[in-house]
Amino acid sequence: MNWNKWIRQFHRWLSIAFTLAVIANLVVMGKGQIAVWVGLATLVPLALLLVTGLYMFALPYAAKWRGRSRAGEQAADHGG
Repeated sequence: MNWNKWIRQFHRWLSIAFTLAVIANLVVMGKGQIAVWVGLATLVPLALLLVTGLYMFALPYAAKWRGRSRAGEQAADHGG
């Protein structure tokens, strides 16, 4: 499995973990108890979702940039 596919799969599993953590948080809040650790448990997958999401968001722009720079290198190599 290449790097980009691994990131996408990891992002999908993180979204499931985040959803379950939010549901657990709502259940605990519904019981009237305040459990800080349940609230903080949602922040870990959320932070990782942010990182993987930004990575996937930047992929097409990075591919365009790399494509342009390679095209420029090839043009310079061929004298035009």
